[in-house]
Amino acid sequence: MAIRLPGIPHIKRSLRRSLSNKENSTVVPKGHIAVYVGENEKRRFVVPISYLTHPSFQDLLNQAEEEFGFNHPMGGLTIPCNEDSFIELTSQLIVS
Repeated sequence: MAIRLPGIPHIKRSLRRSLSNKENSTVVPKGHIAVYVGENEKRRFVVPISYLTHPSFQDLLNQAEEEFGFNHPMGGLTIPCNEDSFIELTSQLIVS
């Protein structure tokens, strides 16, 4: 039995995951930052830079610093958590 949350599809759409084609892989809108999320397979998300000021997101950044330092394997900011946890956290930031 699944639990349906009516806002989740909207939240997933608001997290602008980049398309896999090369044309869109480097496009980041003004006021946003690209982050790579995942434990094994990294997925790219484009999130508003305003997230950087939220304490919950800063906790993720601290984890990234502890795990990777300033050497991120994807060439961009890599967040060491699973994708579902990241979506859940950012969905709380959207509501706030």
